[in-house]
Amino acid sequence: MTNKMDGKTAAITGAASGIGLECARILIEEGARVVLIDRAEDRLKTLCEELGDNAKPLVIDLLDGPQVSGMLPKIEELVGPLNVFHANAGAYVGGAAAEGNPDEWDRMLNLNINAAFRSVQAVLPRMIERKTGDIIFTSSVAGVVPVVWEPIYTASKFAVQAFLHATRRQVSEYGIRMGAVLPGPVVTALLDDWPKEKMEEALAIGSLMQPREVAEAVLFMLTRPRGVVIRDMVILPNSVDL
Repeated sequence: MTNKMDGKTAAITGAASGIGLECARILIEEGARVVLIDRAEDRLKTLCEELGDNAKPLVIDLLDGPQVSGMLPKIEELVGPLNVFHANAGAYVGGAAAEGNPDEWDRMLNLNINAAFRSVQAVLPRMIERKTGDIIFTSSVAGVVPVVWEPIYTASKFAVQAFLHATRRQVSEYGIRMGAVLPGPVVTALLDDWPKEKMEEALAIGSLMQPREVAEAVLFMLTRPRGVVIRDMVILPNSVDL
């Protein structure tokens, strides 16, 4: 590796698996100290032992508002002033709106929207004070192209995009960059809700990406010169026609 993140600190939500874990892994490989945030305490402990001294676990239930709002002092206790915050945690619900379960929608919307927005609000004031920082969202191609089989998930990611770009324009004057990585289908636990036949077809035709590919895109975003922001990075399997 090239030590592109040497001396940097980062915190990533939903870091116990999937995209969040691979983003933590690649940043640590590049020299960063990373706080892995998740509610899976045992899993976090095991992962941080595997990843080494630059991986720090922080157990937070992102659906508990006060825990989220109070996360920054705990992050700073572990790694010091924060350079990068990655609002990655999310959930997925697919299917027809007329046949859906609104209780499942509520949980997903709370995680994908409310928890993401609250976590960013928790870390922004200190970045504004220090006049530097990067905020990354794990969004989705569904945040820019409505996907017919996942209307509620699509709506949550459109909300993320709206919040991101309005807030980005507020904080750019303080030297803070905000951007989103917008992957197409990725092999993660979020796709456990996919119909079996759809998953089998996607695997057969190569229309799913691996989390590491998303992590490599995030690293690219974070390592641009400070005067450059990657506002949105859409990454798709080559066989996806969008």
